[in-house]
Amino acid sequence: MKTAPFRTLCTLLLLIPFSACVNSPPTLTLVTFADGTRGLKTPVDTGASGPSQGDLFVFAQPLMDQDRQDIGHNNGYCVTTQPGVHSQCQWTLMFVDTAGQITGTLVVGGQEYETGLSTVALLGSTGKYAGFTGHMTSEPMPDGTFKQTLYLTPR
Repeated sequence: MKTAPFRTLCTLLLLIPFSACVNSPPTLTLVTFADGTRGLKTPVDTGASGPSQGDLFVFAQPLMDQDRQDIGHNNGYCVTTQPGVHSQCQWTLMFVDTAGQITGTLVVGGQEYETGLSTVALLGSTGKYAGFTGHMTSEPMPDGTFKQTLYLTPR
């Protein structure tokens, strides 16, 4: 029995998953902080007095890097879906250069929990982030900021 063709086939089958790993594009991890202590934030009570389904929260906050330096804006809105538990949110992280010119945007959206870690989808991107896909985690910090970690993969 000739085993050479069989061995060749087995070797090729073992290399296929390896080649997928070698050819996968690198992931860019970007950590930002939305400053919930500055900027505008407006709750809109649409139903019964106090937290209720359908209430809105609209915000425009500074966006900071890991060194807590302003690098842009974090603007969006949330609709309360389950009071005290989570809201459905969408917002734009707008990155600017030192002259204040927009260099890129990332639009994210999904379910944001009132406490703990939330994961939302990257819905779109422009400028230096054009063509990226991925997701973002968001976590409220004790100092009133929100740590936003973006996991971006080029298409």
